[in-house]
Amino acid sequence: MNGSAQTLSESQIQRIARALADPQRFSILARIAAEREVACKQLVADFAITQATISHHLKELVAADLIQSRRVGQCAMLSRRDQVLEEYIRQLTATLLPSVAGEPTGGPFIPPECE
Repeated sequence: MNGSAQTLSESQIQRIARALADPQRFSILARIAAEREVACKQLVADFAITQATISHHLKELVAADLIQSRRVGQCAMLSRRDQVLEEYIRQLTATLLPSVAGEPTGGPFIPPECE
C-alpha cells in the first residue's frame, strides 16, 4: 500500500491481524512505533530473543505492510507505516464499532433464545 490512503483488502486485514496476534511481534511493533526509526540492532538488544527470531518477526511485519525498512550501510532502520495502521484501525472501527465510526446501529443483538 503506497501513496495516499486506500481501503485495505480483506487478505491484507487478515495478514495484519495474524501479525498482531503474536505477543512478541506486537511488542516489537510497539517498540518501533515509539520512535521515528529504530535500528534492527537495537531491537536485538531490547528483546530477550535471538536475532533470527527478531528477523522472522520483522519479516512478518513487513509482509503485513505494518513497517518499512531502509538500509544505512549494514544497518536496517525500521519505521512504522502510519497510513496502513490508520486505515486498519479505521476499518476495524467501522466494522466492529459502527456507532463510534458515525454509522447508526440497530441496537444490541439479543439472541432469540434470550427473548
